[in-house]
This record gives sequence, structure tokens and C-alpha cells, in this order.
Amino acid sequence: MKWNLFLPYLLVTAGVTYLIRMLPLTVFRREIKSRFVRSFLAYIPYAVLGAMTFPDVFYSTGDMRTAVCGVAVAVLLAWRGRSLLTVAVAACCAVALAQGFLLLI
Repeated sequence: MKWNLFLPYLLVTAGVTYLIRMLPLTVFRREIKSRFVRSFLAYIPYAVLGAMTFPDVFYSTGDMRTAVCGVAVAVLLAWRGRSLLTVAVAACCAVALAQGFLLLI
């Protein structure tokens, strides 16, 4: 490890992390009263998680067809209000069945 490269990277990373966490505390000193802004801020973690996770789902199986089967089953079951465990297990089973079906063809 080259310390002359590592230390500047570490300092920049620490600085950016500190700014991201401290900037909202300095900008928003009072409680946010706007219902729109509060609901917008409440959904940001879910939107970021979805944006980071959803594209990778299509590349997780190595075959786009089986991934689409798993996503379709997961979306259908989630839309119908099933639990997270049920959705995950059913999506995995759908992918396994689709991969088995593709092997038979």
C-alpha cells in the first residue's frame, strides 16, 4: 500500500462524508413544517435503495430471461401485499424453475 496515495484518498473521503452528514444540520436549523418536503425526505432512502438495487437484479442470474421471470413474480406478489420473505422466496423459486426450463430446451 502506498501511503502517499492512501492518505489523501482517506482525507477526501472523510471530508465528503462529514459534509454530507453535517450540511443538513447547518442548513435546516428549524423543524421542517412543509408536508411536501417532509414526505419527499421520507421517501428518499427507499428511492435510493431501489435505484441501486433494481438494475442489478437483471444481471444477477446471468440470463436476462430468468431474471425477468423472477422480477415479474416479485412485483406481482408485492403488488398483492405479500410479505417480503414470501416475495423473495417465490422470486428465487421462479428463477430456479425458469433456469431449469431453459436447460430442458
